[in-house]
Amino acid sequence: MTTPHFKRILLKLSGEVLMGQGQFGIDPATVDRVAGEIAAAKAAGHELCLVVGGGNIFRGLAAAAKGFDRTSADYMGMLATVMNAIAVQNALERIGIETRVQSAIPMASVCEPYIRRRAIRHMEKGRIVIFAAGTGNPFFTTDTAAALRAAEMNCDALFKGTSVDGVYDADPKKVASATRYHALSFGQVLADNLKVMDAAAVALCRENDIPIVVFNIRDEGNLASVLRGEGMSTIVHNAVEKVEN
Repeated sequence: MTTPHFKRILLKLSGEVLMGQGQFGIDPATVDRVAGEIAAAKAAGHELCLVVGGGNIFRGLAAAAKGFDRTSADYMGMLATVMNAIAVQNALERIGIETRVQSAIPMASVCEPYIRRRAIRHMEKGRIVIFAAGTGNPFFTTDTAAALRAAEMNCDALFKGTSVDGVYDADPKKVASATRYHALSFGQVLADNLKVMDAAAVALCRENDIPIVVFNIRDEGNLASVLRGEGMSTIVHNAVEKVEN
């Protein structure tokens, strides 16, 4: 087996991906499909850890905009990510993949607390670690949690699975002529305010030289394709000095 270009990766899944074609909640068939793609990536020789969002259940920022106390709303969103993490864990273990869920908010009856050295040891033993509850702090997104965990786990790259096949200069769902970038620098993402991840997450990846690969996780088999260097995606890293369309 050849050594993968990115050996250890953190996969960031948006909560909305787990809805499937629904408008809310968790679609078991979709979770099973995603679990199968994660298992295939592991079989290809990659070491994986995951951060899952909670937007399919509760989005703290949206609730705060409607009058919720922002801190309380963010904690509610963190609890939603724990539910999603357990759903993904269940799907992975049904197909024989060992996993551990670690939560930044301790809840010993449900999962392990986040302990960096223990998480690294799990990955060394071939387990997939799913990080839940964001950073454990309000006012930080799960994107920032993903960048933080990728740095702590010494990951080679952060793969962000979304509903679009990369980063565009405009919203491709609204602007038919939007152009997809093949590669971008971190500086360009921040300067142009491109909606890759929030600014704190992008800055953290830039400081730790962790490339961000944005791809469409809804397309079946796309994770494996992108990991092989094929498929549609956008990579954000330090090596690019100017935009490549």
